[in-house]
Amino acid sequence: MTPGRERGLTALLCAAGAGLALLAAGRTWATVHAGDSITPVAHHLSGRDLSGTAAALGLAGLAGLAALFATSGRLRAAVGGLIALFGAGIAYASAASVQRAHVLSAVAERSTLLSLDGHPATDVTLWWMASVTGGVVLAAGGLLTLVRGARWPGMSSRYDRAPKPTAEDDPSALWKSLDRGEDPTAHRNGRP
Repeated sequence: MTPGRERGLTALLCAAGAGLALLAAGRTWATVHAGDSITPVAHHLSGRDLSGTAAALGLAGLAGLAALFATSGRLRAAVGGLIALFGAGIAYASAASVQRAHVLSAVAERSTLLSLDGHPATDVTLWWMASVTGGVVLAAGGLLTLVRGARWPGMSSRYDRAPKPTAEDDPSALWKSLDRGEDPTAHRNGRP
């Protein structure tokens, strides 16, 4: 596999991981039912409600993806290390956010009716696992970039700034010499 193709597949891996984490963050991760309160209440909590950290790290992973293309060499390897840390952070934050104590404290901030029930029931969906999976995929892409990214090609030099023309290449140099009163033919004939 060529280094350019490897870079592209790794970028796709990172984009898939960050995208999956962001998709999962918008879905319902937990539902809390309070049946013994004055009025039976069910409150739904999304991934962003439980852990804004996972969504923020998903966005940081996408920003790191842009930096993956804009850098080269050791700097790209450092970006890969950051992307791996973002992925690990997503996985940890997602798993920690669905713990019963955390879910109950997050719902207590949103609804006072749920705090009246002594033993509310919590139902956790599998969307948090999708976020963990996205974090693991993003971390794998970051580790691959860390290990192999220094060998990948950089951005094309096609858009780099062109070198300044020398005095001989500058077409306006002839006119400027005439404005100064110099004879442009004097140098061609060997005369100083």
